[in-house]
Amino acid sequence: MPDFSVIRRTLLPLLTSGYFALSACAKGDAKAADSAQRDSSAAADGGATPTSLSLPVAVSEARDGDLILTVTTTGQVRSDAEAQLKSEVAGTVQSVLVRPGSRVAKGELLVRLDPRPLDLAIQEAEAAVAEAEVRFADYVVPDSIVTGKAPTPEQRRIALTRSGLGTAKVRLEKAKLDRERANIVAPFAGMVDKLDVAPGERVQTGEAITTVVSLAHLRIEANVLEHDIPLIREGGVAIVSSAAAPDAAVRGRVTAVLPMVDSTTRAGRVYVRVTGAPGLRPGMYADVRLEAQRLTKRRMVPAAAVIERDGRPLVFVVKDGRAQWVYITPGRTNGVETEVLPDSASGVIPVAPGDQVIVSGHLTLTHDAPVRVIQADTALTVPAGGVRRPK
Repeated sequence: MPDFSVIRRTLLPLLTSGYFALSACAKGDAKAADSAQRDSSAAADGGATPTSLSLPVAVSEARDGDLILTVTTTGQVRSDAEAQLKSEVAGTVQSVLVRPGSRVAKGELLVRLDPRPLDLAIQEAEAAVAEAEVRFADYVVPDSIVTGKAPTPEQRRIALTRSGLGTAKVRLEKAKLDRERANIVAPFAGMVDKLDVAPGERVQTGEAITTVVSLAHLRIEANVLEHDIPLIREGGVAIVSSAAAPDAAVRGRVTAVLPMVDSTTRAGRVYVRVTGAPGLRPGMYADVRLEAQRLTKRRMVPAAAVIERDGRPLVFVVKDGRAQWVYITPGRTNGVETEVLPDSASGVIPVAPGDQVIVSGHLTLTHDAPVRVIQADTALTVPAGGVRRPK
């Protein structure tokens, strides 16, 4: 006969654990169902879609202003003041007070030559002047004593020539000038680019000493194709950027449109002047956008915001956290901004100033899709390249 006490002790723990497991599953299913019911209720009541379903986008504002049509080209940066200083006297370098990269002020001493030979030359010239003055007196005074009259201008001129006093005075001035030239100073404020001498080195007249470059006033010599030259005018705006600082574009002005066109490249040259451009250095190549035509009082959106769906251009405007597409009629563009024209039927421009239009993350969006703004583009970038001409 089976021992029921043993069976009871074996089955009772198993039955108890199974009961608690079934209870836990039932409670979990109830919580999941309750959560799903709350989510469906929130959606039915018009509640916000969970953030995880909102697509991140970057936006920029539509605006009213002047649309500047441009010609895009490249140019080389040059300094308006770049001086290679050479020794104007022969001598030995006594001291070098700067090094490459030193910033110097106008008139600051850069290199000093040994002044002793030049001081001796001055003393010798002074002695020659004194001797010539004695000879001059010897020629003039006797005639005055004999005649009892002051020498005439003609007599003084003859005496001056015969005594050599005029020549001696010129040599003295030259010796003093050579003494001044023994000190090589900066002709303008700038930076030392190159240093070609060292203390103790013997230099000859005309030998290179150092090079000083001004960074305060730079110009860009831009090449413009011959068919684009008529579009450029002096005084027009120019936007300059470089590979060293692509996001730090600086504003300049067209100062000259040169008359000659290269017969090989079929391009002319345009001078653009910029100031306060820390990212630019002489010798760099720069991207230049030259103002060709200014269209005033236009409604504009970033060019990156305009896309096509089914062959129709549109932009996405963010309203109440959703991307609403708006069909537009685009006008002319400079590659950075695009003009929005009035609708042909209603005469109304469909985009208002201040509307947030999506410029990134909108290529796969659908109408009324939930979005969240993660970046607001406030600065327009320079086009990558190529020449854009007005239509």
